[in-house]
Amino acid sequence: MVTDEMVALVPQLHSFARSLCRDGVRADDLVQEALVRAFGNLERFTPGTNLKAWLFTIMRNEHYSQLRRRKFEAPNHDGDSMPDLSVPPDHDGELELRDLNRALAELSPGQRTALILVSASGFSYEEAAAICGCAVGTIKSRVARARETLLERLNGHRRREHAHAGKPRAQASRRARASSALPVTRCTVHSSMGSAPSFR
Repeated sequence: MVTDEMVALVPQLHSFARSLCRDGVRADDLVQEALVRAFGNLERFTPGTNLKAWLFTIMRNEHYSQLRRRKFEAPNHDGDSMPDLSVPPDHDGELELRDLNRALAELSPGQRTALILVSASGFSYEEAAAICGCAVGTIKSRVARARETLLERLNGHRRREHAHAGKPRAQASRRARASSALPVTRCTVHSSMGSAPSFR
């Protein structure tokens, strides 16, 4: 039955909703609203066609309808971006996931949606274009730019984290070298500081 297939697609719908809203609570509300609209318009769905694409189209349209309605409401800055983890991650996998979420949040909405549809949700470029209501070439361009930007952002985050992690070790090393060289003159201290590498 179509309704059973819709229920089975809920996890994928939620992932797409999260990519649109970047907020868990809003994503839950968006999924529920999209399903309500889908159930109320089942007579418009043609059996044998792509149910997943139909549901994703409904969700995307509902998302932008909500955005238009919120323009007349007070802005809520708390839910506009993905929250950072409050507890430092314990292993590399969580660090990579945090970096990925952060990089995805920095993409433009069009690029992020196209990338999620094609790379994460398994839609073809043609299906993604139909969902977004644009040309296939536009989707291909958005996906290519999104992938390129994502790689640049991820590499940038990792370089900054490595530099930040290395700073305490470098400072400790300099202190150890200075201690082993005592006593030193003020001139020697200034010379050493001047030749120390910058970690900004």
